[in-house]
Amino acid sequence: MKILSVIVPCYNSQSYMEHAILTLLSGGEDVEILLIDDGSADGTLNLAKKYESMHPDIIRVIHQENKGHGGALNTGIEAAAGAYLKVVDSDDWVNVDAYLKILDELKNVVRNNEPLDMLLSNFVYEKQGAKRKKVIHYRHYLDDDGLFMWSDIRGLPVTNYLMMHSIIYRTQLLKKCGLKLPEHTFYVDSLYAFVPLSHVRTIRYMDLNFYRYFIGREGQSVQEKVMLTRLPQHERVTKLMIDAMVQAEPDVHDKALRKTMRNNLALTIAVDSIMSMLEDTKENRQNRKNIWMYLRESDKKLYRKIRMSPLGMGVNMPGWLGRKAAVGCYHLLQRLYGFN
Repeated sequence: MKILSVIVPCYNSQSYMEHAILTLLSGGEDVEILLIDDGSADGTLNLAKKYESMHPDIIRVIHQENKGHGGALNTGIEAAAGAYLKVVDSDDWVNVDAYLKILDELKNVVRNNEPLDMLLSNFVYEKQGAKRKKVIHYRHYLDDDGLFMWSDIRGLPVTNYLMMHSIIYRTQLLKKCGLKLPEHTFYVDSLYAFVPLSHVRTIRYMDLNFYRYFIGREGQSVQEKVMLTRLPQHERVTKLMIDAMVQAEPDVHDKALRKTMRNNLALTIAVDSIMSMLEDTKENRQNRKNIWMYLRESDKKLYRKIRMSPLGMGVNMPGWLGRKAAVGCYHLLQRLYGFN
């Protein structure tokens, strides 16, 4: 059995995907690299097949009609045969030294039959042109000294949020948790990181700057101007996260898990609210109200918790000045963190 399956969703990625592939190949035959060609119109499929022919025991190419990022991830999860699973977008890459250390840890976990559900590591915002790279780490909240459970920690704050880039899940957990990502929809990585959390019981944190999250490619889905054209898709993902939280919460008994999930959800709702403020039209103001109404109608207690949180209050300050202040805070954080 392969130790790790890595899904690389590829759509018209010919000009930049090789860097991701080359860093992942350094894992050798312990790794299965699944290149999912999502109906590309350029030379992506041919390039993927070239690498498959060079490394047939490591790389597997799957071609499908275009289904979007979520559809590519669904295909990869279904096909994955490794004990653990990682997603690496085709314009990102991994740090090789950290990668090899993580693989060694996963090999020990599999060899000793340890019940590890989720391995966390750090990720780095590789913003094009930025001199200072922001690292999202968890060292102040998680110990890098072995397996632990939610009951052993305090939970993660909004500032140290979980994203797809920081997570390696046990493959069978992903297959059994009922995760089905919407097709032809961007921003599903939030769902990928969020939905399985309520099924996670055991965790390992490795304080390594493993994943390199590239920001700056023209047309990238997280570019601000692109996000503004895709607000309905972000709203759809946000509502699906609310649905997942409402469904999971009755079975979430660990305070740290509940705190972590609520904070991740609060951040997603806040991002949705801020995006709608950047183009402050009547339609966007109504859509912003609709998200908060959807949360309130879904679960009043959850709504109160998130609405009265610092994030919730920050994006709901009244009037034009309140919206201007919220957008100003967003732009400050944008400079500090280097996102979109």
